Amino acid sequence: MFTLVLSLSFVAGALGADYKVEATSEGPPTADLAAEIAAQLGESGVKISKGSRAYLEFWPTKEWSTAEGFSATNEIIYPLVPGSLVGVARFKSKGADFRDQEIKTGVYTVRYGRQPVDGNHVGTAPTRDFFLLLPAADDQSTAPLDTEALFKASAEAAETTHPAIFYLQRAPEAASEPALEHDEESEWWTLSFTGKGKDGTDVPVRLIVVGHGQE
Repeated sequence: MFTLVLSLSFVAGALGADYKVEATSEGPPTADLAAEIAAQLGESGVKISKGSRAYLEFWPTKEWSTAEGFSATNEIIYPLVPGSLVGVARFKSKGADFRDQEIKTGVYTVRYGRQPVDGNHVGTAPTRDFFLLLPAADDQSTAPLDTEALFKASAEAAETTHPAIFYLQRAPEAASEPALEHDEESEWWTLSFTGKGKDGTDVPVRLIVVGHGQE
């Protein structure tokens, strides 16, 4: 199970306008979720703020679906099942995804997906692992979605023809506490934390929550 220390507060930088991460003081927004999805969430989550203003909250599911016999490659580094539910996010302020698409305030489910190998994404990211946002009102089941359904539903979150995506980088070793780091060169803010696979294994993740890649 994903656990947090409620007193945790890691600030990446000294300025008041910098982003910071801390434990949430409230449970997930169950009223905005399908009952089946709400039942899979733990009470602990993280909140990312900029200065004194909340930006993004995230509650991971209690367990993540992982692929049996998974071996990482140069392109795929996460053992998660494509299309599987990994959590719920609530944007408290207007945000943007890794493609700099606008994300409106509201509640979204979060699922794992892989960038397609179709010739349209060459050079856009070193690896193919992403988290995708879906409008919570449209996501009613915890079952994994196939690629076509996943991408179509996620595009609704961005209100464009492209899914709303957050890039997953190579994760550090499993950490007991979430951390937020600032890459000044790329202007990325990366969140690192550890989820749990259904077999009880740690699944450390590292995702860019603020900032975008080059087209």
